[in-house]
Amino acid sequence: MPFTDRRAFLSTISVGGAAFVAGCSGDGEEEAAASTNQGETDTATEDGLDPAKDVDVDRIAADPRDIPDPVDWDEPRHHEVEMTTEEVTAEIEPGVTFDYMTFDGRVPGPMVRVRRGDTVTFRLNNPEDSQLPHNIDFHAVYGPGGGASDTTIAPGESAEIQYQATYPGVFIYHCAVPNMDHHISAGMFGAILVEPEEGLPEVDHELFFGQHELYTNGAPGEEGHHEFDIDAAKSQDSTYVCLNGEAYAFTGDGYGPVTVEKGDRVRIFHSNGGPNHISSWHGIGNVWETFYRDGDLVSEPDRFVETAPVAPGTVAAAEIDTPVPGPIKLVDHALTRVVRKGMLGVIQVEGEEEPGIYNGDP
Repeated sequence: MPFTDRRAFLSTISVGGAAFVAGCSGDGEEEAAASTNQGETDTATEDGLDPAKDVDVDRIAADPRDIPDPVDWDEPRHHEVEMTTEEVTAEIEPGVTFDYMTFDGRVPGPMVRVRRGDTVTFRLNNPEDSQLPHNIDFHAVYGPGGGASDTTIAPGESAEIQYQATYPGVFIYHCAVPNMDHHISAGMFGAILVEPEEGLPEVDHELFFGQHELYTNGAPGEEGHHEFDIDAAKSQDSTYVCLNGEAYAFTGDGYGPVTVEKGDRVRIFHSNGGPNHISSWHGIGNVWETFYRDGDLVSEPDRFVETAPVAPGTVAAAEIDTPVPGPIKLVDHALTRVVRKGMLGVIQVEGEEEPGIYNGDP
């Protein structure tokens, strides 16, 4: 759905009034919850917020389909990877702005994909117009701070490191300056996938999402410019819990769900930037048929997992089957985060009904 359509729809509801999107109950219960919550308002800050700022970008949320192709080589390779830190103002939801910090202008940052044994030359740039120093800590790297010690750069500086991808798995990367909770919360995290030598099983689609919390001086849905609130962060009282930086971005009322065809097998990478909340990762109307706990791609995977913990600073991976059409709702099953704080994305399965598996009107 175009950005302007998203603004027109979401401006009519608050995050607190969006219970109808959660979908963990029957239709009647959802409608009742929506009716109840429509009358609720969150308490505004005592002095109110500053007006919403002009945005630098129309969209901060990374496209979950933007993933490098699977490894198709069987000998070690050398890769040159470059990222630029970008500090930008964007909307969490219509009328609600925030100053994000990012790798390459999106949340989460781009996925890096290599094979075990490959070598990476990585360059990080911090533009002159940045306000803060930044760096990067790759959890896939043996080395001081995962590279953070040697990539700490002030505005106008660049740094370069080289490392070998020695161990397989899917791992988070994030900014790791001393006030890292602010930088990660504001969007500075991503994932590096180090495929085993034999590669990964073939699937029809791969998707990459990133969950994180925003701690602000406003209430969820309160229009205006939200500033990072250190006291809220200290108490771990998140204002929003986002998927790819925004509230409800990948729903019919956002940029739209991700669509697949019935029968497709889908691999999902779920990066929990945190910086604090454990994610109780669940797909409503589906199950993690194959679950790679903590990004472990070499041990025997778990099977048919309903809800899985994904700790902050961790990337989990799961494969799902899609035997029936309809929405698969990706949530954190700490459900207040879904109903009131923005943590929801949808995979829409298209195709003919399969009444032998599910019949909604027998």
